[in-house]
Amino acid sequence: MNTKRLDLNLLVTLEALLAEQNVTKAADRLHLSQPAVSAQLGRLRAMFDDPLLIPAQRGMTPTTKALELLEPLRQALDQVRTAVATHRQFDPGRARITVVIACTDYLQSAVVQPLIIRLREQAPGVRVALRSLDPALLGKQMASGDVDMALMTPNAAVSSLRARHLFDERYVLIGRRGHPKLRRRITVEQFAALEHVIVSLRGGDFVTPVDTTLAGLGLRRKVVLSASSFLLLPGIVMRSDFVALVPQRLVRDRVSQLQIVECPFPVAGFEVSMLWHERNHGHSGHRWMREALTESIAADGAAE
Repeated sequence: MNTKRLDLNLLVTLEALLAEQNVTKAADRLHLSQPAVSAQLGRLRAMFDDPLLIPAQRGMTPTTKALELLEPLRQALDQVRTAVATHRQFDPGRARITVVIACTDYLQSAVVQPLIIRLREQAPGVRVALRSLDPALLGKQMASGDVDMALMTPNAAVSSLRARHLFDERYVLIGRRGHPKLRRRITVEQFAALEHVIVSLRGGDFVTPVDTTLAGLGLRRKVVLSASSFLLLPGIVMRSDFVALVPQRLVRDRVSQLQIVECPFPVAGFEVSMLWHERNHGHSGHRWMREALTESIAADGAAE
């Protein structure tokens, strides 16, 4: 490849094409005509000696070469954008922006709530709008600007979105203070003998992977309530002899109200990542918000 004739605009077009996987959408994003982007794609194919994007039933599919180029291309263009935008620094104390965050109610309580409190001190003009997370619609919502940021497990994320790992969550067992059968250390048999409250995101299920593990040990627990949200569990556990497995961050500030113990057998946790669309990646305000969220999580983790 003759880099002396390398056109930076072509690389910007390639980035848009790989993100959108559709010539028309990439053209809209670049404010160019569809024929102009198609012509640039032809030049890119000749430059890299590879089709880069292959027509599919819906849009286009990146080739292996294109996928190899995506991350180094993003990093290189990000460095250029940062160099160009250094004179336009975001002032959180004076800014007036609204950021729409989509996530589950658990993450709204455990992650976004501490962020909002910090924002009132650091960036009082920044408003946050919370939306329920719908993974099936997230890609379209972000492309249209209806959602700016999402917090979710990465395994359900749209591959074209940018992502950053935030933390690994684990489950703990909670019961009320003074629970007659809940000890600091309990056996698997004692765990199974307790009355349990579980969460079924679909609604109505009384079996989770925990029950599969117990069945493999020849045990079965008694599930007395299937709830649709983790937020209900601490309140009902504090007023009964029920117990529940919940994400640790949900109850870390309720140590004085709840008895929190380790589960007597391994229970798989989950990852939480932050996702955003390319359209917001270079925006100084959104970049500051992403860093503010990351710092808020790190500070809360250090305080535990």
